[in-house]
Amino acid sequence: MTEDAQPTLRFRGGTAGALVPFGVFLGGVTWLALAGAPDERGFWPILLAALATGLLLARDRHAYAEAALGGMSQRIVALMIMAWLLAGVLGALMNASGFVDSLVWIASRLGLSGRWFVAAAFVICSAVSTSTGTSLGTILLAGPLLYPAGGVLDASPAALIGAIIGGATFGDNISPVSDTTIASAASQGADIGGVVRSRLKYALPAAGVALVVYVAVGSAAADTLGARGDALLSGGPKALVMLLAPGVAIGAMLARRHLMEGLIYGILTAVGIGLFAGLFAPTEILFIDADAFAARGLIVQGMERGIGISIFTLLLMGLVAGLEASGVFDRVVGWAQARATTPRQAELWIFATVSAAVVLTTHSVVAILTAGKLTREAGAAHGLSAYRRANLLDMTVCTYPFLLPFFIPTILAASTTASGAAFGMPRLSPLTAGLHNFHSWALLGVVLFAVGTGFGRERDNRIEGA
Repeated sequence: MTEDAQPTLRFRGGTAGALVPFGVFLGGVTWLALAGAPDERGFWPILLAALATGLLLARDRHAYAEAALGGMSQRIVALMIMAWLLAGVLGALMNASGFVDSLVWIASRLGLSGRWFVAAAFVICSAVSTSTGTSLGTILLAGPLLYPAGGVLDASPAALIGAIIGGATFGDNISPVSDTTIASAASQGADIGGVVRSRLKYALPAAGVALVVYVAVGSAAADTLGARGDALLSGGPKALVMLLAPGVAIGAMLARRHLMEGLIYGILTAVGIGLFAGLFAPTEILFIDADAFAARGLIVQGMERGIGISIFTLLLMGLVAGLEASGVFDRVVGWAQARATTPRQAELWIFATVSAAVVLTTHSVVAILTAGKLTREAGAAHGLSAYRRANLLDMTVCTYPFLLPFFIPTILAASTTASGAAFGMPRLSPLTAGLHNFHSWALLGVVLFAVGTGFGRERDNRIEGA
Protein backbone atom coordinates (compact mmCIF):
# COMPACT_ATOMS: atom_id res chain seq x y z
CA MET A 1 0.00 0.00 0.00
CA THR A 2 1.00 3.62 -0.31
CA GLU A 3 2.07 5.41 2.83
CA ASP A 4 -1.21 7.30 3.07
CA ALA A 5 -3.41 4.33 2.17
CA GLN A 6 -6.65 3.80 4.02
CA PRO A 7 -7.34 0.69 6.12
CA THR A 8 -7.93 -2.49 4.12
CA LEU A 9 -11.03 -2.19 1.97
CA ARG A 10 -13.64 -4.91 1.83
CA PHE A 11 -15.54 -5.73 -1.33
CA ARG A 12 -18.79 -7.51 -1.96
CA GLY A 13 -17.77 -10.99 -3.04
CA GLY A 14 -14.47 -10.87 -1.14
CA THR A 15 -11.26 -11.27 -3.12
CA ALA A 16 -13.20 -12.12 -6.27
CA GLY A 17 -15.15 -8.88 -5.93
CA ALA A 18 -11.92 -6.93 -5.53
CA LEU A 19 -10.66 -8.42 -8.80
CA VAL A 20 -13.83 -7.72 -10.81
CA PRO A 21 -12.84 -4.10 -11.68
CA PHE A 22 -9.59 -5.39 -13.15
CA GLY A 23 -11.59 -7.93 -15.12
CA VAL A 24 -13.66 -5.07 -16.55
CA PHE A 25 -10.50 -3.20 -17.47
CA LEU A 26 -8.73 -6.17 -19.01
CA GLY A 27 -11.81 -7.18 -21.00
CA GLY A 28 -12.28 -3.64 -22.30
CA VAL A 29 -8.63 -3.24 -23.24
CA THR A 30 -8.64 -6.57 -25.08
CA TRP A 31 -11.76 -5.57 -27.00
CA LEU A 32 -10.26 -2.20 -27.99
CA ALA A 33 -6.97 -3.79 -28.97
CA LEU A 34 -8.61 -6.39 -31.20
CA ALA A 35 -10.79 -3.65 -32.69
CA GLY A 36 -7.63 -1.80 -33.75
CA ALA A 37 -7.72 1.11 -31.26
CA PRO A 38 -4.21 1.36 -29.79
CA ASP A 39 -4.53 5.00 -28.66
CA GLU A 40 -4.51 5.34 -24.87
CA ARG A 41 -7.38 7.82 -25.12
CA GLY A 42 -9.70 4.98 -26.06
CA PHE A 43 -8.91 3.34 -22.74
CA TRP A 44 -10.13 6.28 -20.67
CA PRO A 45 -13.83 5.23 -20.74
CA ILE A 46 -12.84 1.64 -19.95
CA LEU A 47 -10.88 2.76 -16.91
CA LEU A 48 -13.73 4.97 -15.75
CA ALA A 49 -16.08 1.99 -16.05
CA ALA A 50 -13.64 -0.17 -14.06
CA LEU A 51 -13.34 2.50 -11.34
CA ALA A 52 -17.11 2.82 -11.22
CA THR A 53 -17.39 -0.96 -10.85
CA GLY A 54 -14.92 -0.92 -7.97
CA LEU A 55 -16.79 1.92 -6.30
CA LEU A 56 -20.10 0.06 -6.51
CA LEU A 57 -18.59 -3.19 -5.18
CA ALA A 58 -16.70 -1.53 -2.32
CA ARG A 59 -18.41 -1.72 1.06
CA ASP A 60 -16.94 1.66 2.02
CA ARG A 61 -17.22 3.81 -1.12
CA HIS A 62 -15.69 6.89 0.47
CA ALA A 63 -12.60 4.89 1.43
CA TYR A 64 -12.38 3.44 -2.08
CA ALA A 65 -12.48 6.92 -3.62
CA GLU A 66 -9.79 8.15 -1.24
CA ALA A 67 -7.60 5.13 -1.98
CA ALA A 68 -7.94 5.74 -5.73
CA LEU A 69 -7.00 9.41 -5.36
CA GLY A 70 -4.06 8.44 -3.17
CA GLY A 71 -2.78 6.15 -5.89
CA MET A 72 -3.07 8.88 -8.49
CA SER A 73 -1.21 11.43 -6.37
CA GLN A 74 1.96 9.44 -5.70
CA ARG A 75 5.19 11.29 -6.43
CA ILE A 76 6.29 8.62 -8.90
CA VAL A 77 3.15 9.30 -10.96
CA ALA A 78 3.95 13.02 -11.09
CA LEU A 79 7.49 12.17 -12.16
CA MET A 80 6.19 9.91 -14.92
CA ILE A 81 3.83 12.57 -16.24
CA MET A 82 6.53 15.23 -16.26
CA ALA A 83 8.88 12.85 -18.07
CA TRP A 84 6.30 12.05 -20.76
CA LEU A 85 5.50 15.72 -21.34
CA LEU A 86 9.15 16.78 -21.66
CA ALA A 87 10.15 13.69 -23.66
CA GLY A 88 7.23 14.42 -25.99
CA VAL A 89 8.63 17.89 -26.69
CA LEU A 90 12.09 16.48 -27.39
CA GLY A 91 10.61 13.84 -29.68
CA ALA A 92 8.57 16.41 -31.60
CA LEU A 93 11.67 18.54 -32.17
CA MET A 94 13.68 15.53 -33.34
CA ASN A 95 10.93 14.47 -35.74
CA ALA A 96 10.48 17.96 -37.19
CA SER A 97 14.22 18.22 -37.87
CA GLY A 98 14.20 15.22 -40.24
CA PHE A 99 16.37 13.14 -37.92
CA VAL A 100 14.88 9.77 -38.90
CA ASP A 101 15.12 10.67 -42.61
CA SER A 102 18.83 11.31 -42.20
CA LEU A 103 19.39 7.96 -40.54
CA VAL A 104 17.63 6.20 -43.43
CA TRP A 105 19.65 8.23 -45.94
CA ILE A 106 22.87 6.92 -44.43
CA ALA A 107 21.62 3.33 -44.64
CA SER A 108 20.77 3.75 -48.34
CA ARG A 109 24.08 5.44 -49.19
CA LEU A 110 25.98 2.60 -47.53
CA GLY A 111 24.32 0.17 -49.95
CA LEU A 112 22.39 -1.69 -47.30
CA SER A 113 19.71 -4.01 -48.68
CA GLY A 114 17.88 -7.18 -47.75
CA ARG A 115 19.15 -8.64 -44.50
CA TRP A 116 21.55 -5.75 -44.01
CA PHE A 117 18.75 -3.21 -44.26
CA VAL A 118 16.76 -5.17 -41.65
CA ALA A 119 19.82 -5.11 -39.40
CA ALA A 120 20.23 -1.38 -40.09
CA ALA A 121 16.56 -0.80 -39.24
CA PHE A 122 17.13 -2.48 -35.88
CA VAL A 123 20.16 -0.28 -35.22
CA ILE A 124 18.34 2.89 -36.37
CA CYS A 125 15.31 2.20 -34.16
CA SER A 126 17.60 1.33 -31.26
CA ALA A 127 19.33 4.70 -31.70
CA VAL A 128 16.05 6.62 -31.94
CA SER A 129 14.45 4.88 -28.96
CA THR A 130 17.56 5.25 -26.83
CA SER A 131 17.78 8.93 -27.73
CA THR A 132 14.12 9.74 -27.13
CA GLY A 133 13.23 7.11 -24.52
CA THR A 134 9.95 6.19 -26.19
CA SER A 135 9.20 2.86 -27.83
CA LEU A 136 5.77 3.91 -29.09
CA GLY A 137 7.18 7.15 -30.49
CA THR A 138 9.93 5.22 -32.25
CA ILE A 139 7.42 2.87 -33.86
CA LEU A 140 5.25 5.81 -34.91
CA LEU A 141 8.17 7.79 -36.30
CA ALA A 142 10.30 5.10 -37.91
CA GLY A 143 7.74 2.45 -38.86
CA PRO A 144 5.96 4.34 -41.66
CA LEU A 145 9.31 5.25 -43.24
CA LEU A 146 11.43 2.14 -42.72
CA TYR A 147 8.77 -0.45 -43.51
CA PRO A 148 7.89 0.89 -47.00
CA ALA A 149 11.61 1.30 -47.70
CA GLY A 150 11.94 -2.44 -47.23
CA GLY A 151 10.03 -2.83 -50.49
CA VAL A 152 12.82 -0.93 -52.21
CA LEU A 153 15.63 -2.76 -50.47
CA ASP A 154 14.38 -6.38 -50.70
CA ALA A 155 13.80 -6.87 -46.98
CA SER A 156 11.66 -9.61 -45.43
CA PRO A 157 8.43 -7.88 -44.30
CA ALA A 158 8.03 -9.91 -41.10
CA ALA A 159 11.69 -9.57 -40.12
CA LEU A 160 11.64 -5.84 -40.88
CA ILE A 161 8.63 -5.05 -38.68
CA GLY A 162 10.19 -7.27 -36.02
CA ALA A 163 13.41 -5.26 -36.26
CA ILE A 164 11.49 -1.99 -35.92
CA ILE A 165 9.64 -3.07 -32.79
CA GLY A 166 12.79 -4.81 -31.51
CA GLY A 167 14.83 -1.62 -31.81
CA ALA A 168 12.05 0.29 -30.08
CA THR A 169 12.20 -2.26 -27.26
CA PHE A 170 15.96 -1.82 -26.88
CA GLY A 171 15.67 1.89 -26.11
CA ASP A 172 12.68 1.39 -23.83
CA ASN A 173 14.86 -0.94 -21.78
CA ILE A 174 18.16 0.95 -21.83
CA SER A 175 17.44 4.67 -22.26
CA PRO A 176 17.77 6.86 -19.15
CA VAL A 177 14.76 8.87 -20.36
CA SER A 178 12.55 5.80 -20.80
CA ASP A 179 9.52 5.60 -18.52
CA THR A 180 10.34 2.02 -17.54
CA THR A 181 13.94 2.94 -16.68
CA ILE A 182 12.73 5.81 -14.54
CA ALA A 183 10.03 3.77 -12.83
CA SER A 184 12.25 0.76 -12.14
CA ALA A 185 15.00 2.94 -10.68
CA ALA A 186 12.69 5.12 -8.61
CA SER A 187 10.69 2.20 -7.22
CA GLN A 188 13.91 0.63 -5.89
CA GLY A 189 15.57 3.84 -4.70
CA ALA A 190 18.36 3.63 -7.30
CA ASP A 191 19.91 6.42 -9.36
CA ILE A 192 19.14 6.32 -13.08
CA GLY A 193 22.74 6.65 -14.27
CA GLY A 194 23.88 3.69 -12.19
CA VAL A 195 20.94 1.59 -13.33
CA VAL A 196 21.73 2.25 -16.99
CA ARG A 197 25.41 1.38 -16.53
CA SER A 198 24.54 -1.85 -14.73
CA ARG A 199 21.94 -2.83 -17.36
CA LEU A 200 24.35 -2.86 -20.30
CA LYS A 201 25.64 -6.35 -19.51
CA TYR A 202 22.11 -7.71 -19.97
CA ALA A 203 20.82 -5.55 -22.81
CA LEU A 204 23.83 -5.68 -25.14
CA PRO A 205 24.04 -9.50 -25.36
CA ALA A 206 20.30 -9.66 -26.11
CA ALA A 207 20.70 -7.00 -28.80
CA GLY A 208 23.68 -8.89 -30.25
CA VAL A 209 21.69 -12.12 -30.52
CA ALA A 210 18.78 -10.26 -32.12
CA LEU A 211 21.07 -8.58 -34.64
CA VAL A 212 22.53 -11.93 -35.72
CA VAL A 213 19.05 -13.40 -36.19
CA TYR A 214 17.86 -10.38 -38.20
CA VAL A 215 20.85 -10.77 -40.51
CA ALA A 216 20.11 -14.48 -40.89
CA VAL A 217 16.42 -14.13 -41.81
CA GLY A 218 16.15 -10.57 -43.08
CA SER A 219 16.22 -11.00 -46.86
CA ALA A 220 13.02 -11.22 -48.89
CA ALA A 221 12.34 -14.32 -50.98
CA ALA A 222 12.11 -12.29 -54.21
CA ASP A 223 12.80 -8.85 -55.63
CA THR A 224 10.24 -6.37 -54.26
CA LEU A 225 11.55 -3.18 -55.83
CA GLY A 226 8.94 -0.43 -55.75
CA ALA A 227 8.67 2.16 -58.50
CA ARG A 228 8.20 4.99 -56.03
CA GLY A 229 10.81 3.76 -53.59
CA ASP A 230 13.55 6.25 -54.38
CA ALA A 231 11.42 9.06 -52.97
CA LEU A 232 11.74 7.50 -49.52
CA LEU A 233 15.52 7.58 -49.65
CA SER A 234 16.03 11.14 -50.85
CA GLY A 235 16.91 12.67 -47.51
CA GLY A 236 20.32 13.95 -46.45
CA PRO A 237 22.73 13.92 -43.51
CA LYS A 238 22.01 17.46 -42.32
CA ALA A 239 19.71 16.50 -39.42
CA LEU A 240 22.23 14.10 -37.88
CA VAL A 241 23.60 17.03 -35.91
CA MET A 242 20.41 16.77 -33.84
CA LEU A 243 21.93 13.72 -32.16
CA LEU A 244 23.62 16.23 -29.87
CA ALA A 245 20.26 17.09 -28.25
CA PRO A 246 19.35 13.66 -26.83
CA GLY A 247 23.07 13.18 -26.25
CA VAL A 248 23.07 16.15 -23.88
CA ALA A 249 19.99 14.83 -22.05
CA ILE A 250 21.44 11.33 -21.77
CA GLY A 251 24.83 12.67 -20.68
CA ALA A 252 23.25 14.79 -17.96
CA MET A 253 21.36 11.83 -16.55
CA LEU A 254 24.35 9.53 -16.75
CA ALA A 255 26.13 12.22 -14.72
CA ARG A 256 23.30 11.75 -12.16
CA ARG A 257 21.58 15.05 -12.84
CA HIS A 258 17.86 15.26 -12.16
CA LEU A 259 15.58 13.89 -14.85
CA MET A 260 13.87 17.23 -15.40
CA GLU A 261 17.22 18.98 -15.66
CA GLY A 262 18.50 16.55 -18.28
CA LEU A 263 15.35 16.69 -20.41
CA ILE A 264 15.20 20.48 -20.33
CA TYR A 265 18.87 20.67 -21.33
CA GLY A 266 18.08 18.34 -24.23
CA ILE A 267 15.11 20.44 -25.34
CA LEU A 268 17.13 23.67 -25.21
CA THR A 269 19.91 22.04 -27.20
CA ALA A 270 17.46 20.75 -29.81
CA VAL A 271 15.88 24.18 -30.21
CA GLY A 272 19.26 25.87 -30.53
CA ILE A 273 20.67 23.40 -33.05
CA GLY A 274 17.46 23.19 -35.06
CA LEU A 275 17.21 26.97 -35.44
CA PHE A 276 20.92 27.47 -36.13
CA ALA A 277 21.00 24.71 -38.76
CA GLY A 278 17.74 25.84 -40.34
CA LEU A 279 16.03 22.50 -39.66
CA PHE A 280 12.89 24.29 -38.52
CA ALA A 281 11.77 27.91 -38.28
CA PRO A 282 11.14 29.87 -35.06
CA THR A 283 7.44 30.01 -35.90
CA GLU A 284 7.30 26.20 -35.95
CA ILE A 285 8.31 26.06 -32.30
CA LEU A 286 5.45 28.23 -31.06
CA PHE A 287 2.90 30.44 -32.81
CA ILE A 288 -0.59 31.78 -32.31
CA ASP A 289 -3.43 30.45 -34.41
CA ALA A 290 -5.66 33.52 -34.30
CA ASP A 291 -8.54 31.83 -36.12
CA ALA A 292 -8.71 29.04 -33.56
CA PHE A 293 -7.69 31.34 -30.70
CA ALA A 294 -5.05 28.81 -29.64
CA ALA A 295 -1.30 28.34 -29.29
CA ARG A 296 0.29 25.91 -31.73
CA GLY A 297 3.75 24.61 -32.52
CA LEU A 298 6.22 21.85 -31.76
CA ILE A 299 6.28 22.48 -28.01
CA VAL A 300 2.50 22.26 -27.74
CA GLN A 301 2.41 19.29 -30.11
CA GLY A 302 5.08 17.48 -28.11
CA MET A 303 3.34 17.99 -24.79
CA GLU A 304 0.04 16.89 -26.29
CA ARG A 305 1.69 13.56 -27.13
CA GLY A 306 2.01 12.89 -23.42
CA ILE A 307 -1.60 13.68 -22.50
CA GLY A 308 -3.06 10.33 -23.53
CA ILE A 309 -0.59 8.21 -21.59
CA SER A 310 -0.64 10.62 -18.62
CA ILE A 311 -4.40 10.44 -18.07
CA PHE A 312 -4.32 6.71 -18.78
CA THR A 313 -1.71 6.27 -16.04
CA LEU A 314 -3.57 8.46 -13.54
CA LEU A 315 -6.75 6.45 -13.95
CA LEU A 316 -4.98 3.11 -13.96
CA MET A 317 -2.99 3.96 -10.83
CA GLY A 318 -6.28 4.79 -9.15
CA LEU A 319 -7.63 1.38 -10.15
CA VAL A 320 -4.45 -0.33 -8.93
CA ALA A 321 -4.63 1.55 -5.62
CA GLY A 322 -8.21 0.38 -5.08
CA LEU A 323 -7.13 -3.22 -5.52
CA GLU A 324 -4.04 -2.64 -3.39
CA ALA A 325 -6.19 -1.21 -0.57
CA SER A 326 -8.16 -4.46 -0.52
CA GLY A 327 -5.08 -6.21 0.84
CA VAL A 328 -4.80 -8.60 -2.13
CA PHE A 329 -1.31 -7.43 -3.03
CA ASP A 330 -0.15 -7.59 0.60
CA ARG A 331 -1.32 -11.19 0.85
CA VAL A 332 0.41 -12.10 -2.40
CA VAL A 333 3.62 -10.35 -1.30
CA GLY A 334 3.54 -12.05 2.08
CA TRP A 335 2.90 -15.43 0.49
CA ALA A 336 5.74 -14.95 -1.98
CA GLN A 337 8.17 -13.62 0.62
CA ALA A 338 7.53 -16.62 2.87
CA ARG A 339 8.61 -18.91 0.04
CA ALA A 340 11.67 -16.92 -1.01
CA THR A 341 14.41 -18.36 1.16
CA THR A 342 17.39 -17.80 -1.18
CA PRO A 343 18.45 -14.99 -3.52
CA ARG A 344 17.56 -17.18 -6.51
CA GLN A 345 14.08 -17.86 -5.15
CA ALA A 346 13.60 -14.16 -4.38
CA GLU A 347 14.50 -13.30 -7.97
CA LEU A 348 12.19 -15.98 -9.30
CA TRP A 349 9.26 -14.56 -7.29
CA ILE A 350 10.11 -11.04 -8.46
CA PHE A 351 10.09 -12.24 -12.08
CA ALA A 352 6.82 -14.15 -11.63
CA THR A 353 5.07 -11.29 -9.83
CA VAL A 354 5.99 -8.56 -12.32
CA SER A 355 5.16 -10.94 -15.20
CA ALA A 356 1.66 -11.46 -13.81
CA ALA A 357 1.30 -7.73 -13.15
CA VAL A 358 2.21 -6.66 -16.67
CA VAL A 359 -0.12 -9.20 -18.24
CA LEU A 360 -2.94 -8.20 -15.87
CA THR A 361 -2.58 -4.43 -16.24
CA THR A 362 -1.18 -4.36 -19.83
CA HIS A 363 0.96 -1.41 -18.71
CA SER A 364 4.69 -1.70 -18.11
CA VAL A 365 5.09 1.19 -15.68
CA VAL A 366 2.05 0.23 -13.62
CA ALA A 367 3.36 -3.36 -13.47
CA ILE A 368 6.70 -2.08 -12.17
CA LEU A 369 5.01 0.03 -9.53
CA THR A 370 2.65 -2.81 -8.61
CA ALA A 371 5.48 -5.29 -8.08
CA GLY A 372 7.76 -2.67 -6.54
CA LYS A 373 6.99 -3.53 -2.93
CA LEU A 374 7.70 -7.25 -3.26
CA THR A 375 10.82 -6.51 -5.28
CA ARG A 376 12.16 -3.98 -2.81
CA GLU A 377 11.44 -5.94 0.37
CA ALA A 378 12.15 -9.50 -0.77
CA GLY A 379 15.17 -8.43 -2.79
CA ALA A 380 16.74 -6.37 -0.02
CA ALA A 381 16.15 -9.17 2.50
CA HIS A 382 18.29 -11.49 0.37
CA GLY A 383 21.06 -9.06 -0.46
CA LEU A 384 19.95 -8.07 -3.95
CA SER A 385 21.21 -4.60 -4.84
CA ALA A 386 18.84 -1.84 -5.92
CA TYR A 387 20.40 -2.03 -9.40
CA ARG A 388 19.78 -5.78 -9.66
CA ARG A 389 16.17 -5.36 -8.54
CA ALA A 390 15.53 -2.50 -10.98
CA ASN A 391 17.08 -4.50 -13.83
CA LEU A 392 14.91 -7.56 -13.16
CA LEU A 393 11.79 -5.36 -13.20
CA ASP A 394 12.65 -3.45 -16.36
CA MET A 395 13.90 -6.38 -18.43
CA THR A 396 10.79 -8.40 -17.63
CA VAL A 397 8.34 -5.67 -18.67
CA CYS A 398 10.27 -5.12 -21.89
CA THR A 399 9.30 -8.60 -23.07
CA TYR A 400 5.56 -9.41 -22.95
CA PRO A 401 4.17 -6.04 -24.18
CA PHE A 402 6.38 -6.30 -27.27
CA LEU A 403 5.60 -9.96 -27.94
CA LEU A 404 1.93 -10.63 -27.21
CA PRO A 405 -0.67 -9.51 -29.77
CA PHE A 406 -3.04 -7.73 -27.36
CA PHE A 407 -0.56 -5.10 -26.16
CA ILE A 408 -0.30 -1.59 -27.58
CA PRO A 409 3.28 -1.87 -29.01
CA THR A 410 2.51 -4.93 -31.16
CA ILE A 411 -0.81 -3.50 -32.33
CA LEU A 412 0.80 -0.17 -33.17
CA ALA A 413 3.67 -1.85 -35.04
CA ALA A 414 1.20 -3.89 -37.07
CA SER A 415 -0.80 -0.78 -37.93
CA THR A 416 2.26 0.94 -39.42
CA THR A 417 2.63 -1.87 -41.97
CA ALA A 418 -0.38 -0.41 -43.83
CA SER A 419 2.03 2.24 -45.14
CA GLY A 420 3.88 -0.31 -47.27
CA ALA A 421 1.05 -1.35 -49.59
CA ALA A 422 2.17 0.89 -52.47
CA PHE A 423 5.66 -0.60 -52.37
CA GLY A 424 4.82 -4.30 -52.37
CA MET A 425 4.95 -4.69 -48.59
CA PRO A 426 2.01 -6.60 -47.03
CA ARG A 427 0.02 -5.52 -44.01
CA LEU A 428 0.98 -7.77 -41.08
CA SER A 429 -0.78 -8.81 -37.87
CA PRO A 430 0.22 -7.96 -34.28
CA LEU A 431 1.00 -11.64 -33.77
CA THR A 432 3.50 -11.60 -36.65
CA ALA A 433 5.12 -8.41 -35.36
CA GLY A 434 5.53 -9.87 -31.88
CA LEU A 435 6.81 -13.26 -33.02
CA HIS A 436 9.56 -11.56 -35.06
CA ASN A 437 10.69 -9.25 -32.25
CA PHE A 438 13.83 -11.26 -31.66
CA HIS A 439 15.23 -8.69 -29.24
CA SER A 440 12.45 -9.20 -26.69
CA TRP A 441 12.70 -12.98 -27.09
CA ALA A 442 16.44 -12.75 -26.47
CA LEU A 443 15.90 -10.40 -23.51
CA LEU A 444 13.44 -12.88 -22.00
CA GLY A 445 16.12 -15.55 -22.35
CA VAL A 446 18.67 -13.28 -20.65
CA VAL A 447 16.32 -12.66 -17.71
CA LEU A 448 15.68 -16.37 -17.21
CA PHE A 449 19.41 -17.10 -17.53
CA ALA A 450 20.28 -14.36 -15.02
CA VAL A 451 17.73 -15.63 -12.50
CA GLY A 452 18.66 -19.28 -12.97
CA THR A 453 22.45 -18.85 -12.80
CA GLY A 454 22.87 -15.63 -10.82
CA PHE A 455 24.61 -13.98 -13.79
CA GLY A 456 25.23 -10.29 -13.05
CA ARG A 457 24.11 -10.42 -9.41
CA GLU A 458 27.51 -9.78 -7.85
CA ARG A 459 28.50 -7.24 -10.50
CA ASP A 460 25.35 -5.22 -9.76
CA ASN A 461 26.26 -5.25 -6.07
CA ARG A 462 29.78 -4.01 -6.87
CA ILE A 463 28.46 -1.22 -9.12
CA GLU A 464 26.07 -0.07 -6.40
CA GLY A 465 28.86 -0.07 -3.82
CA ALA A 466 31.27 1.83 -6.07
